[in-house]
Amino acid sequence: MASHAGTTTLAQLADLTGATLRGDGETAIAGVAGMRNAREGEIALLGGARYIKHLAATRASALVVGQDFDTSVTELPLLIAETPDAAFEAIAARFGPEPAPVEPGIHPRAFVAPDATVDPTASVGAGCVVEAGAVIGPRTALLPLAFVGRDARVGAECVLHPQVAVLERCVLGDRVVLHSGTVVGADGFGYDTVDGVHQKVPQRGIVEVGDDVETGANVTIDRARFGRTVIGRGTKIDNLAQIAHNVSTGEHCLIVAQVGVAGSTSLGHHVVLAAQAGLVGHIHIGDGSIVGAKAGVPGDLEPGSIVLGAPAQDIRNERRCMVLYQRLPDMARQAKQLAKTIESLEERVRHLEGASEDD
Repeated sequence: MASHAGTTTLAQLADLTGATLRGDGETAIAGVAGMRNAREGEIALLGGARYIKHLAATRASALVVGQDFDTSVTELPLLIAETPDAAFEAIAARFGPEPAPVEPGIHPRAFVAPDATVDPTASVGAGCVVEAGAVIGPRTALLPLAFVGRDARVGAECVLHPQVAVLERCVLGDRVVLHSGTVVGADGFGYDTVDGVHQKVPQRGIVEVGDDVETGANVTIDRARFGRTVIGRGTKIDNLAQIAHNVSTGEHCLIVAQVGVAGSTSLGHHVVLAAQAGLVGHIHIGDGSIVGAKAGVPGDLEPGSIVLGAPAQDIRNERRCMVLYQRLPDMARQAKQLAKTIESLEERVRHLEGASEDD
């Protein structure tokens, strides 16, 4: 990333981050980049042992590394940090770019219902719609084309990116960030099949999103059939996740891309659902549990569970199964050979028995 704040020296970046400097402190740094695409004048993060293989090819002028890094493997200038990710983030912030300023007020091309309440410090961008009875809190930004439905409430210091929809009566806490395409409050998937015809079950509840929640792009959080679908405080949801009606998450959960959580399932606090995990409905996932990528969870999980696979099982069992799965072709050949050996032995036994009868 090119500099938006001028060139600085490596020694100045060491002061900024509290990292230990090894090498020439006058090394000029003008931006940050990844190890594989860094250019001269940029600093890169060596984020773990897996990236050491890129050392020989990198063109970075310096690296940020952890305190356990073997400094003998490179002559590049280094910033040795206790928490390399945090140090690199501080450096990245130093070079910008700064977020575009958001001016308070209502754009003349926005539509705000006469009885909606928009705090004077909030910003409502071009093409936004704020329907009747909706409330927009202090210092909240509705970026162009965001939609806030009838009687919905958006808290303080929220950011709704373009083409976000917060539908009628749904509630967002403070400091909520919803990225483009997120829909909060679409109807839950509820149908009764009568005489072969799917009849819609009305979805009369709401969605309630806690403080400090962030969603990626194209996240869908369905309104409850009755009551509330709840996203707990501090939870972060990645792109393309589906949260069904009446789901409840605890606080500070991580829900990674393409996860699907079926209706009325509940998550405890600090639960992690890795990419493409799927959870059936009406189950509970205990506090601190981790569900691995692509896992299919058919039932409740105790607190602290770590599961993989479909159906999901304890990670230790699943890893044993994965090892066995890799051996299946060899085991099949061995079984086939064993069957032939047994058949040959049985034939010899029959031959010996026949010879004995002749005697």
